[in-house]
Amino acid sequence: MNVQRAQEISESPVIANVFYNGERVFIQHVDEKKETARIYPLDDPANEREVSLSSLKESLN
Repeated sequence: MNVQRAQEISESPVIANVFYNGERVFIQHVDEKKETARIYPLDDPANEREVSLSSLKESLN
C-alpha cells in the first residue's frame, strides 16, 4: 500500500477493508518517513503493532 492511500484510510471515518497477513485491521497512524503504519486487528484493539506499508493490502470488495 502506498503512503498516500494509507494516510487517506487512517483519516477517513469509514473503516476500509485493509488486511495484514490475512487479518482485517484498522490503521491508526501512518509514519510517512519510515513508511510504516500503526495498526490493530478489528477484533483485538489492544494488539497494536507497527508494520511496513508494503505488508498492508486493501480489498475493494
